[in-house]
Amino acid sequence: MNKNDLILSLAEEFELTKTSSREIVDHLIGQITDAINNGEEAAIAGFGKFKLVERAARRGRNPVTGDSIKIAARKTVKFEPAKAMKEMVNAKKRGRGGKKKAA
Repeated sequence: MNKNDLILSLAEEFELTKTSSREIVDHLIGQITDAINNGEEAAIAGFGKFKLVERAARRGRNPVTGDSIKIAARKTVKFEPAKAMKEMVNAKKRGRGGKKKAA
């Protein structure tokens, strides 16, 4: 699913225009981004949390030449799924199981 798929799904589910749905999705993404830029954690219950983490400078290796290189320190965003999300993803499906055989 990409951003456009999310916008279309929201529009259909709640009988909104695509423009309204796009504004909602853009606002949500903007709020999460603003929180992270301010050093805050953006947590969505049942889904997960986004937070800013700082990665230290380190030594790496160029895979082509094998030379040692310096990788600068940087900031990045980390997503940690909520317990409910992890459980849903790892839940075993009920049913007969197994793959269907080709006829």
